[in-house]
Amino acid sequence: MKWRGPSSADGGPTVVAGIAQCENFLSWHAAISDAKAAAETFADRMPWLTTAQRREVIRLYVADRLDQTCAAVTLISERERELSSEYNRRYSALRRRLLRRVVAVALVAAAVCVPVPLLLIFAGH
Repeated sequence: MKWRGPSSADGGPTVVAGIAQCENFLSWHAAISDAKAAAETFADRMPWLTTAQRREVIRLYVADRLDQTCAAVTLISERERELSSEYNRRYSALRRRLLRRVVAVALVAAAVCVPVPLLLIFAGH
């Protein structure tokens, strides 16, 4: 994150990106910690392993768990992009439909309101 001084305190792109980067860093390290704890628990159920075997089981378990985490995050990210695209498409369609209805109501109001005073003016003469 690049420091921009006090002017970046408005939540601009630099601050938002920095917060997201920090959140990702913390989430990844939490996943590593969770994977290591699960690997230790798994290896504890096999007391016959030598120290080297136990370390290898833990290493492989952690690697597999982190691969699964990466795959899950990738799938979630792809789905988020799909949903965001769908949301933006629907939102644009709703905005266009609303604009058409507002214009139609304004035209009807103008068609009704403009002739009435004219009729009153001409009827009074």
